[in-house]
Amino acid sequence: MNKKDEIEKLINKLTETKKGKLDLSSDEDLSIAIMNLISIEEHFFFTGAKTGKPGYYDLLYKAREIRKDLLKKIVKDPEGEIWCISKHLLASTMRLMEVGTKQLSKGNKKEAEDLFQKAYDLYSLFWGINLKAIDLGEVKKIDDDKLDNKDKEKNGVFGKLNQLVKKAIDCCLE
Repeated sequence: MNKKDEIEKLINKLTETKKGKLDLSSDEDLSIAIMNLISIEEHFFFTGAKTGKPGYYDLLYKAREIRKDLLKKIVKDPEGEIWCISKHLLASTMRLMEVGTKQLSKGNKKEAEDLFQKAYDLYSLFWGINLKAIDLGEVKKIDDDKLDNKDKEKNGVFGKLNQLVKKAIDCCLE
């Protein structure tokens, strides 16, 4: 089975699963909440450092504990550093979205779109890892625009993961 067929099989499995016990739309909302909690932690840190008031570090700790508890709902049974990788993928996604939005407000549409695409690529990578859509045992250096050495479409890993997220995660499902 080639990678395209494997991804289609995974997408079909996830689509069927949405009808059952796994609610990816809730997980998507949860991932956005986690992104915001990471940002809150950063703001409490900088506010504490800038004001010299250690009470902000106590608030940082409380926000961190909530973020850790919520991240466990998505990052299940992490091996190695998948927990930290996941956290940093979400943090980077959020920051790139914010920088892209600022570029958009300055009229730099092309720069904003590039940043938004990078944010979405990282967000898709987060889901690819946590939905186990990426067989990390098979990861090796290949052409940048290929998923593996058998990939003939040259959409690359991000292109395929983006397709997966678009098809599998629908925040509008109730």
